[in-house]
Amino acid sequence: MKKALLIFAIILIALFAAIQFNNSDNSADFLDDELAEIESLFEKRDITNAEVSKANVAWHLDHSLKTINRISEQLIQSNPEVYAKSFSFQRMVVHTTGVIPRGVAQSPNNVRPPNMILLDSLRIQLEEAKNNIEKINLLEKNAHFEHPVFNTLDKGQTKRFLNIHTNHHLKIVRDILGG
Repeated sequence: MKKALLIFAIILIALFAAIQFNNSDNSADFLDDELAEIESLFEKRDITNAEVSKANVAWHLDHSLKTINRISEQLIQSNPEVYAKSFSFQRMVVHTTGVIPRGVAQSPNNVRPPNMILLDSLRIQLEEAKNNIEKINLLEKNAHFEHPVFNTLDKGQTKRFLNIHTNHHLKIVRDILGG
């Protein structure tokens, strides 16, 4: 019985450590690869695959860039002095696994793409995202963003979320393209 409790305690500690480790992102090259991939997909923006997504490639690229930019703006405008740590079971699961289930959430209006997505708009949003990421990296750790499901995320948690969210949509795009 004591041996089973010890093993259970070790598993709990390991799980807690994994959760803490995967809860934030403090890397210097935050989203560099993802933004490069987004840019490389601009020419394939009109491709669709209804078996994978109702939306075309451009929708997923535009949505990803809008999400990065709107969340960045909120993070930059936040007051680190009023940051209060919060808990969210959903955030813990998503940040630990690195997976957002498909078709579960709905995007807020401010990050929904327009009906017609222009290449110039994607290019402008990409440059804005690159500039915002530079700014995010300079922020205090208690800069924060209020997520509608995950509650308050500090800078590292927000970066982790943006990484997971962007990769979620890039995976969908890869599936649309059949790869």
